[in-house]
Amino acid sequence: MSAQSQSSPLFSGLPSRVTVYEVGPRDGLQNEQRMVPTADKIALINALSQTGLPQIEITSFVNPKWIPQLADASEVARGITRRAGVGYSCLVPNRRGLDSALDAGMKEVAVFMSASETHNKKNINKTMAETLVAFEEVVAPAKQAGARVRAYISTVYGCPYEGKVDPESTVRLVDRLLNLGAYQISLGDTIGVATPRQVEDVLLRLGKHCSLDQLALHFHDTRGTALANVLVGLQLGITTVDSALGGLGGCPYAPGASGNLATEDLIYMLDGMGVETGVNLEALVDCSRQVGTIIGRELPSKYLKAHLAACRR
Repeated sequence: MSAQSQSSPLFSGLPSRVTVYEVGPRDGLQNEQRMVPTADKIALINALSQTGLPQIEITSFVNPKWIPQLADASEVARGITRRAGVGYSCLVPNRRGLDSALDAGMKEVAVFMSASETHNKKNINKTMAETLVAFEEVVAPAKQAGARVRAYISTVYGCPYEGKVDPESTVRLVDRLLNLGAYQISLGDTIGVATPRQVEDVLLRLGKHCSLDQLALHFHDTRGTALANVLVGLQLGITTVDSALGGLGGCPYAPGASGNLATEDLIYMLDGMGVETGVNLEALVDCSRQVGTIIGRELPSKYLKAHLAACRR
């Protein structure tokens, strides 16, 4: 009997299946300096749809002056080929963005805010209280139109302006957002400072107020702890993890923040631990190679680098 097939008390709490929520086309591309043609975005999303990924966040319906890279949100949403069994989502900052998203055929939207006041003001130009009021103009109308609503909370583990963030701030926001009608809350480590013990603390606190299947994890790998943090979350009951192909991403309001946890790195770890995702790793790598060519730079994914090095031998 192999060591991997033997029961391990250390990993006995792992879920049998994890939903990988791909955010590269939105959270990844929005920070790229080189403008990506609309046709290339559509081709990338269509390719990702063929990899087995169950959820893909494709764009954001924000004012183009804030994120010029995503000014073509409507064209992308209308241009992709929607594959049965794949959920497509987008970010919306307000009612105007929601109306545009619904008009473009989106069936899932996401709202976003921060767990720290300063980052929220820098990122959204509103206080946290004002943001929650604004969400009332988005969540209910979205659900009435038949769309699901996801919510992101940034800076859960640390803020680039305030430093440490009180975990109870996240607890209060999760409670409020679930009551507003969000079906899932994604907990963001925007600047990549989280450690496994922090993740455990936040999730144990939240577990007293909601079911952990209502939560997702969203880590940036700035300090190399993303996969370790994911593993802690999975052992505690989390079954949805956000990631970006190639490790794309960053945050314009979080200086020094590197990209998201790379989807390839996540899939490789989960595959090796016997946790199902339904994602074809090699097909995903092909998508990341495509992105690297489009944006003209090397992507940080460790699995991708190892794969490309092996191919050159």
